[in-house]
Amino acid sequence: MSSSWVLNLLLAALVVLSSLGVVYAKHESRRLFGELQVLEAERDRMNTEWGQLQLEQGTLTTHGQVERAARTRLGMVIPDPGQVVMVRP
Repeated sequence: MSSSWVLNLLLAALVVLSSLGVVYAKHESRRLFGELQVLEAERDRMNTEWGQLQLEQGTLTTHGQVERAARTRLGMVIPDPGQVVMVRP
């Protein structure tokens, strides 16, 4: 009779431990899902920002933008035709 009682107690303990494992796994799953949603939102925000930066880069590298920056920031000017020297090999 006592071995049956010990076996029942052992099985009950295993059932309790198993149920605690299920509860922990479910909790961890929900926590990780929430973290995944936050990371996906951040990824989407960064993809949007990346697209905007690519558009900005394309705008800034046009010929007119480069020439304007050369004039304003570097003080460059187009030389007079008399100042241009052609060098031939």
